[in-house]
Amino acid sequence: MWVFLVLPAAVIAARWGLTPEAYGYGHAIKNSGDWAAWLLLVTLAVTPVRLAFRRAAFAQWLMRHRRDLGVASFVYAAAHTMIYLWNKAAVSAVAAEAVRMEYLTGWLALALFVPLAITSNDASMRTLKRSWKALHRLVYPGAVLTFVHWALTAFDPMTAYIHIGILAAILICRAGLTRRRKA
Repeated sequence: MWVFLVLPAAVIAARWGLTPEAYGYGHAIKNSGDWAAWLLLVTLAVTPVRLAFRRAAFAQWLMRHRRDLGVASFVYAAAHTMIYLWNKAAVSAVAAEAVRMEYLTGWLALALFVPLAITSNDASMRTLKRSWKALHRLVYPGAVLTFVHWALTAFDPMTAYIHIGILAAILICRAGLTRRRKA
């Protein structure tokens, strides 16, 4: 599983390292952000898939790997942030942009995802008990902020809007399936 999850990062790093003039900062920042967002969507889709297809082998497989997918999404988001910081190369430049809505949304999303990544392990689950689940519900506002950040920073926001629609569909399906299960 981790070989699959690391492969896009290896391709990004290799392309940037081997052909920096053809595959530069713009491609690296976009591709790392895309992978962070895609893996976030897959991670969020696991619960509705599990609720809809409870006994299916693929739903059980996704449940077993949901934490891996979420951590991988965070790693790509962290790489995305590191690429941005490397490009800016100055705290003053980062601070000047950080207050603009298109960047503030990204920073807030990252701030929400850091405690989730840190506590995505069995020891934290045992220690935090019921609080762990409540803490990990921060993934939902973090996801919204992530896709707003994408829409506000994209040269052409149409792709971001499509992904916002996918996020909305996932959240609506989750809510509907949860309500149906409780009824």
